[in-house]
Amino acid sequence: MKEIITKTLKKHLKKISEEEIKKLIEVPPLEDLGDYSFPCFFLAKIEKKNPLLIAETLYEKIKKDLPKEIQKIELKSSYINFFIDKKVLAEEVIKEKEKKYKENKVLVIDFSSPNIAKPFGIGHLRSTIIGNSLANIFEYFGWKVIRLNYLGDWGTQFGKLIFGFKKWGNEEELKKDPINYLLKIYVKANEEIYEEEGRKEFRKLEEGNKENLKLWKNFRKESLEKFEEIYSFFDIKFDEISGESFYNEKGRDFLNILKEKNLIEESEGAKIVDLKKFNLGVVIIQKKDGALPYLTRDLAAVLDRFKRYKFNKMIYEVGQEQKLHFKQFFKILELADFDFFKNCIHVSHGLYLDDKGKTFSTREGNVVFMEDIIKETKDLAKKRIQKREPNLKIEELEKRASLIARAAIIYGDLKNYRENDVVFNISKFLDFEGNTGPYLLYSYARAFSIIKKFKEKKKIEILEINKEEERLIKKLYEFEDVVKRAFENLSPNLIANYSFELCKTFNEFYHAHQVIGSKEESFRISLVNTFRKTLKKSLNLLGIKEIEEM
Repeated sequence: MKEIITKTLKKHLKKISEEEIKKLIEVPPLEDLGDYSFPCFFLAKIEKKNPLLIAETLYEKIKKDLPKEIQKIELKSSYINFFIDKKVLAEEVIKEKEKKYKENKVLVIDFSSPNIAKPFGIGHLRSTIIGNSLANIFEYFGWKVIRLNYLGDWGTQFGKLIFGFKKWGNEEELKKDPINYLLKIYVKANEEIYEEEGRKEFRKLEEGNKENLKLWKNFRKESLEKFEEIYSFFDIKFDEISGESFYNEKGRDFLNILKEKNLIEESEGAKIVDLKKFNLGVVIIQKKDGALPYLTRDLAAVLDRFKRYKFNKMIYEVGQEQKLHFKQFFKILELADFDFFKNCIHVSHGLYLDDKGKTFSTREGNVVFMEDIIKETKDLAKKRIQKREPNLKIEELEKRASLIARAAIIYGDLKNYRENDVVFNISKFLDFEGNTGPYLLYSYARAFSIIKKFKEKKKIEILEINKEEERLIKKLYEFEDVVKRAFENLSPNLIANYSFELCKTFNEFYHAHQVIGSKEESFRISLVNTFRKTLKKSLNLLGIKEIEEM
């Protein structure tokens, strides 16, 4: 409809492009002001006239030749308000034309990236949920998406962990509950002052010490098995799982590239890149003991990824506390003449906070494990389902509880703008009413149950369209535009917020009007079915699986 209005306006506006016209078209704040409006005061500078006079002249020209999709136009101050023919809009909505996008482009997206030898904590959940949704959105627009999980599996902290395990570790205890046991050792090692010992053990690991390598490999294996349980619950699959360890030697090769570009300086035994003139400080590229920091490994990794995937865009979905790291990282790529740095983006997110507004910290032992969160959420979901259906079979109860728990956690995050901090509150996330994942699933199940009862196929006849139907039609029509904005702004919250508004609009329609057995049955069933399909697409883009019965 924006395209139609744009073309209608363009016939009479020669000094402004279609693209500029389209950007100016607004959705009015009140329904009685129309479906779209065009503000003419933006044209005052171009036309060198009073915006009211411009609006009056334009209005008189347009109203003589309105396309069939536009029912009428009205002049309001310096705005021209457009009223869409709702029957035409309804026909467009229920045609259910699937838009197919084909882009010969590649996105590589690095997300989740937990640290091995630690339980999958709440700290990596935001990256996992947001990153997966962004990957889904790019796929919707026809991009080939490579999902990467780049594990934190190298660095001096592992030397400290190896030292701690050798000092306090017990093989039998490790076998019982490996990840939680290693966390206790990690926390204890951080409580004591063992920095030098940790560095020594890591150096031995880098040099290939058999005992240290064996311990490290075991830590990694146990971690991956636990992580897979989390990813399986969220139905997230990666195309590649690698880690910092893979790029340690390649990082040394990258040092040679930086040397050739004359970017490296010596400072107190360490090798650095001086970025002070860009207000980005000094970056250590190689420590004085010869170890590489993770930035050097990141540089080697992105070069490897570009060589292998020839990406058009590389997204790092990582917390906003890493903003300086990525500014330094991209600047070094630029200085080293790697043009693909322009296509590398840091998509940041805020923190999860507890109900007291405090952050979670692994080092201090104040961490919430995803394993526990999933169990708690599923148990709460089961209780709420059993209140409604006490005789439900165990298998069905498990299945529903898993899907509802997953929707609760994902939507509880994605309804917020990604850079904002989020209070993590399972009980609120799991509410079956209000702005929650379970409410969206409940709306989908309601629509599905209506369609299931409808057996007879009839020719669709659109009679008079009432206010509730009109609002639902308009909301359904917005879907493609919302997804496009989510894509352009890298903001899944736009789709999440749209899904909630769509469900609210549908439920208002459902409560106000009979569907089966009404005079408008064929049209209303089509409307319900279009709602169901649109909501399913929205949910799937967020990473939520729809449910047919609650």
